[in-house]
Amino acid sequence: MNDKKHTYILNITLSAMFMAMGMVLPFITGQIPQFGSMLLPMHIPVILCGLICGWQYGLAVGFTLPVLRYFVFGMPRLFPTGIAMAFELAAYGLTVGLIYSRSRWHCVIALYRSLILAMLSGRVVWGIVQMVLLGVKGGRFTWQMFMAGAFLNAIPGIILQLIVIPAVMVALNRTGLVRFGQRTEKTETVQGTRL
Repeated sequence: MNDKKHTYILNITLSAMFMAMGMVLPFITGQIPQFGSMLLPMHIPVILCGLICGWQYGLAVGFTLPVLRYFVFGMPRLFPTGIAMAFELAAYGLTVGLIYSRSRWHCVIALYRSLILAMLSGRVVWGIVQMVLLGVKGGRFTWQMFMAGAFLNAIPGIILQLIVIPAVMVALNRTGLVRFGQRTEKTETVQGTRL
């Protein structure tokens, strides 16, 4: 089996595992939406998927997870929460995977930079989608609602992500699945020489 096919199969398998984790982790919060919005249990597997498998897989898992979870378990409510979460998690998986893969060095600093930018972009996307969905329904989405939903209520989850995700990546580095301190696959050609 060639390397490309092996990598593809590995990424699909890992993405399925992250999807399963995202389906199960919210049960830790007891399916109580208030706890879920504080601890953000579905975010961790999506971010890990984007970091480990790549932005395409993180995007797909992030968008699919809340919708699939609604159809299987009835949570989160599809409109507007589930739809907004689908776009939010897709933005997390896309942003963290894209920024991390384009980092010159895969290290903890690059990891934190990717993680923080993904958190910000995901919350902005969530706010925009909430504003559009509530506007269609005839409601309003205020700045206070955005700040409360995106940041203030989510502080425990943000802290949890900033601790757990780097810890998992460092542990995976020790196993050899993820490598820190290596250049990315980006190469430049100068006079036919690979740099």
